[in-house]
Amino acid sequence: MTLLKVAEISKEGDGHLVLDNINFVQKKGQRLAIVGETGSGKSTLLKIIAGLVQQDKGNVWLEGERVIGAADRLVPGHPSIAYLSQYFELQKFLTVDQILTYANHLSENEANELFRICQIDHLLKRKTDQLSGGEKQRIAMARLLISSPKLLLLDEPFSHLDMVHKNILKSVIDDVSRTLKITCILVSHDPNDTLSWADKILVLREGRVLQGGTPEKIYKAPVNEYVAGLFGKFNVVSSELLKLLSLKAAKSRVIFRPEDFKLLPKGKKELNCKVTSVQFFGSYTEVVVEIVRTTIVVRTRHHKIKKGDVLYLSLRD
Repeated sequence: MTLLKVAEISKEGDGHLVLDNINFVQKKGQRLAIVGETGSGKSTLLKIIAGLVQQDKGNVWLEGERVIGAADRLVPGHPSIAYLSQYFELQKFLTVDQILTYANHLSENEANELFRICQIDHLLKRKTDQLSGGEKQRIAMARLLISSPKLLLLDEPFSHLDMVHKNILKSVIDDVSRTLKITCILVSHDPNDTLSWADKILVLREGRVLQGGTPEKIYKAPVNEYVAGLFGKFNVVSSELLKLLSLKAAKSRVIFRPEDFKLLPKGKKELNCKVTSVQFFGSYTEVVVEIVRTTIVVRTRHHKIKKGDVLYLSLRD
């Protein structure tokens, strides 16, 4: 069942198109991630969906009803769409309980369950100046969820968090979508935040959708180097090397991930490569090799490779 439909959305700002003819649909319960470099239009798109910013063209539909734009409402926003900005603020000098009680329309049992899911039930008596950034983030989310929205928009929710609080927030977002059955859209620039979470990813560049699809498709078959670079390291393989690897350049992709290759002690002489750099990352090692005037990054679990070694480069099966 379609929950959200974004149709032909365009927005101009400072003499250029911030968003250019954006179209997509999101099913109820589907996890959608929007990815792109800074300035690609991600946050503006979220605010338009939430009814907080007025688009110049196009419409947003929630369950078949048009979301009224900010220019046509006295108080911008939609009651069934919650938007959590990366620049959220909590009122100072109040306790968490006071902040949440002010906005609460849930029963005591429902509120307690929500606070448990957001992992803030132990923070209710603290004042806002006694909280960490991650705790404040979860409280701001709980305050939005009190209104029982159908769609939750998360704008770079992990950008200011350390690894511990980031993992806690990821767990909370999982519980919010699964337990409370609230559909989520997440904006992030970190591939680790999106690839493992999303059902569908949209990639934006300069206000346009470059590619959409499953995380696996986006990662393994990016349409260009820009998309590839958003999701980690990659190699652009020359036609000469493709031929040596027994691949026809005209029919094969030229963008490969480091884990697409393997290094062996020996093999075809023409595929011998020299190791120029080795970096240890714990569970794997990244090895940079030179072959037929091309630099290739290879990800391997073999940790005994040294700079200067001559090895055989091959594609994984």
